[in-house]
Amino acid sequence: MNLPNKITLTRICMIPIFVILFYVEFPYHELVAAIVFVLAACTDFLDGYIARKYDLVTNMGKFLDPIADKVLVSTALILLLTRPAAFCFTADVYGYEIVLAGVCVALIMARELIVSGFRLLAVERGLVLAADKLGKIKTTVQDVSIAVLLAVMPFLNGSAGYLAAAPYVAAVGFALLLLATVLTVVSGVNYIVKNRQVLSDKEKN
Repeated sequence: MNLPNKITLTRICMIPIFVILFYVEFPYHELVAAIVFVLAACTDFLDGYIARKYDLVTNMGKFLDPIADKVLVSTALILLLTRPAAFCFTADVYGYEIVLAGVCVALIMARELIVSGFRLLAVERGLVLAADKLGKIKTTVQDVSIAVLLAVMPFLNGSAGYLAAAPYVAAVGFALLLLATVLTVVSGVNYIVKNRQVLSDKEKN
């Protein structure tokens, strides 16, 4: 197993650690979980960079890397939904934010499932699809929005003391989540339209 694949597996192993840190209560545990999430997200860029630079791209890496990325992001978004206060930075704890956050998470996960199915169909038909730059941008925005929402949680719920600026930071994280959702949907549609030959009834010769 080469270095990029080991890094990818490390990211997968960090996911349960992230979940435990998110739920096991101790001072600043959400902030620590945010740090673990950021480190895990950084490995996504690191393994790909090393694999491309040193020509270490393997079928195992092509399989594991996107799965590790999607599981990490999906897990983080679902965990955040279990804590409505993470999104509710206004006085109304059960305001429109949590509803909108739920819609965002649903759209993001739906896009990933659809694109994953699309890629499987492409592989079955022997087509090689180029990476989508817009998709990489949406992943970055997703990661940043999640990191911000996680990091500010202790200062919103008072577990680490309340900070007056916390609601504003949370609002920035929420705005980034909205932007990430738009980019996720747009990149998904763009990816399918750009590679619409995958859906053609004509068989590849």
